[in-house]
Amino acid sequence: MVDVHALAATLDEAARDVRAIPKLTARTPLDVATAYAVQRAGIDLRLRRGERVAGVKMGFTSRAKMVQMGVDDVIWGLLTDGMPAEASVDVSRLIHPRIEPEIAYLIGREVRSAAGVESAVAGVAVGFEVLDSRYTGFEFTLPDVIADNASAARFGFGTWHPPRDVSNVGLLMEIDGRPVQTGSSAAILGDPARALRAAARLAVGAGMALEPGWIVLAGAATAAVPLPKDAHVRVTGAGLGSVEVTT
Repeated sequence: MVDVHALAATLDEAARDVRAIPKLTARTPLDVATAYAVQRAGIDLRLRRGERVAGVKMGFTSRAKMVQMGVDDVIWGLLTDGMPAEASVDVSRLIHPRIEPEIAYLIGREVRSAAGVESAVAGVAVGFEVLDSRYTGFEFTLPDVIADNASAARFGFGTWHPPRDVSNVGLLMEIDGRPVQTGSSAAILGDPARALRAAARLAVGAGMALEPGWIVLAGAATAAVPLPKDAHVRVTGAGLGSVEVTT
């Protein structure tokens, strides 16, 4: 029998010690359901240290990534209030950080059904997510990445705007003034609203509600790029302004 709590502790210690470890499936067979149990046990460790759940992040929201990983659905992880990066990210506390542009949703009221989740949105913003797989070489299987909370590490977002159509927002990510990624929010399942609905569906399926004040990161609009030390990153979304972070 898989010791879910022991695996969660292994990942938690790797993150806190800033130490890469072999993927879990190198030693322990994992299916998706068990991997999500490991993820939740890892979040529980954070909650016991005083953090609170702050939202949901979506993963594998591009068709290319689904094909690469051999899946036909998105994955998800949980955000906590220990993850926001309001102005800076200390990359020395991360193993191999990468950053990607995002569309963020602000939940305005409790959501207990995937139906009508869009009416619960209080705001939209351009954002970013810093990924940091705890596995050696950033290499993993589907259950590994799910267990590792979908590689969640840090996130940020710009000014909230009233809910609007964000199905085709042009996005630009710059590092030290140099464009490193450009894309469109349409790369997120064709429309980030689909990722929002998936977030509600998966949360409800796990016995959770999307709570007022939570953030939903809809998924990457481009590939993630390495996040170096002593860098200034700006992500700009057409009509949504920008968000900046330094390392």
